Amino acid sequence: MKPIALGKSIRLFQKEHQKSSVLGVLWRCYGYMRPYWLTSLGAYLSTLGITLLTVLTPQLIRWIIDQGIGEKNIPLLVSSVLLLLGITVVRSFFTFFQGRLSEVVSQNVAADLRGEIQRKLTVLSFSFHDRSQAGDILSRSIQDVDRVRFLTGRATLRVIDSAVLMLATAGILLWMNPGLALLGIAIMPILAARAITFGRAIRPLSAAIQKQLAVLTTRVEQNLRGARVVKAFAQEGLELKRFDLENERWYELTARSARVEATGSSLLPLIANLGSVFILWYGGMLVMRSQLTLGELVAFTTYIGQLLNPVRNLGMVIPAITLATAAAERVFEILDAVPEVQEAPDAYELPPFQGLVRFENVSFTYGRKREVLKNIDLEARPGQIIALVGPTGSGKSTIINLIPRFYDPTEGRITIDGNDIRCATLQSLRSQIGIVLQETTLFATSIGENIAFGSHEASMADVISAAKVAQAHQFIMQMPNGYDTLVGERGVTLSGGQKQRVAIARAILTNPRLLVLDDATSSVDTETEQLIQQALDQLMRGRTSFVIAHRLSTVMQADCILVLEKGRITARGTHDQLLHSSALYAEIYRRQLKPK
Repeated sequence: MKPIALGKSIRLFQKEHQKSSVLGVLWRCYGYMRPYWLTSLGAYLSTLGITLLTVLTPQLIRWIIDQGIGEKNIPLLVSSVLLLLGITVVRSFFTFFQGRLSEVVSQNVAADLRGEIQRKLTVLSFSFHDRSQAGDILSRSIQDVDRVRFLTGRATLRVIDSAVLMLATAGILLWMNPGLALLGIAIMPILAARAITFGRAIRPLSAAIQKQLAVLTTRVEQNLRGARVVKAFAQEGLELKRFDLENERWYELTARSARVEATGSSLLPLIANLGSVFILWYGGMLVMRSQLTLGELVAFTTYIGQLLNPVRNLGMVIPAITLATAAAERVFEILDAVPEVQEAPDAYELPPFQGLVRFENVSFTYGRKREVLKNIDLEARPGQIIALVGPTGSGKSTIINLIPRFYDPTEGRITIDGNDIRCATLQSLRSQIGIVLQETTLFATSIGENIAFGSHEASMADVISAAKVAQAHQFIMQMPNGYDTLVGERGVTLSGGQKQRVAIARAILTNPRLLVLDDATSSVDTETEQLIQQALDQLMRGRTSFVIAHRLSTVMQADCILVLEKGRITARGTHDQLLHSSALYAEIYRRQLKPK
């Protein structure tokens, strides 16, 4: 990675993150602790208890030296040492409760955040998922949330503990000896300024590291998902080079971050230790002049040491907090994303469909740049089968994706039985539509559970009946565990035709009023297609159906065939009519549909 490119990358992240309010992000993170305020209160009270005992300990040591050792008072020495031992034991109990309670709160915050992300991802529109990468989403849901967990737990406790300890210690030092105290406290502004400078330097680097980690995660996820394709095309070497390039960029960012952290973590203790050296010298002079007791000097140096520990803690915690802040911003980007497809505030439940579907002057532009559909007008009467044909990219899949509102038209409207689908609840719309998409998606669970995915109350008998209609029962029974056979991630253990039949059975089980079949028989052989087609004939009877197909058997039975080209309907009619009236359909028939 060239230094110039790396510098540009960091400046870009710095510019982006300067726009956001650090305090606003932190305040929002702490808002997730509100439901657990009682547990948080226990953790912070434990912290105050630890601080109180910590600032009392040097005074007890002073008492032991001056009154016990100095006066050779053995009973006082014994009782004071036992008291010191008791304070140590009590402080350990406070430390236990502090860590335990803070971890309970932070883990609950992480669980709530991951739950919110999951709920958000389920309501975000297809357009969001089109733009997103799985690896990036995984990185935000796991690594970034874990950094927020640390922020709301131990990191904040350390900051509060350090701040309270520093203030309490400074007050006691001023009470003991103002002149000596001022010498020790004088270095605090220098330390604070250095810590602030350090935080400003590390934050954009932290954001860049998190974003690059998401890129790496995406690269790994894609290689795992496409392992067979990589091996089939012998591209292992190229994929390794691509990964190495991203890995090198991540290394450069982390190395620069490590240099910044190393500089900050070494300078802060150096400044603090230089101050303690001068205090020890000056305090020793006061003891020799009898202006300060030996016990007071020991207590004083102990307090100075207590001032150094918070400084060291802040030096370690500040990078973690800046990293967590950058991570939180990435998490909130998901939570603040606005679904492009939303229910109207007064959305109503659709009654059972009769099946009259109309597209009224519908246009759709993907990403507000690329026009996919233009002025689409069509009507599908109840029980009709509408077939969509056309070249790749002509808009066939977009039309059927608009019916269940995976996307919304940029112009015009779609109605079902006279109801504008944008005025209806999504659940009442989609629950009455049976969908078999071109890319079959199965979950890493059993075949039976995949079939019953949209009908959780269905009995096993219903699942088997749907599988029989979809011509899937026979191959399922040949599996090792029948309907309990696990299909693997994305159904990798099944063939394309088997996955397609499971998806069809899933649609059959929902008993939909409206069917959307996107090339539903494209992955099966001719014999299986005939069996599935018979089942679909029975299923489509009395239901409005939209079918994308590249096979003659599918389009021949359609009541109306729509021919699309460049996002427009260029012709419509039956198979025989279009053979004579549409040159494009005749070409499609000759190349794709005509029996060989």
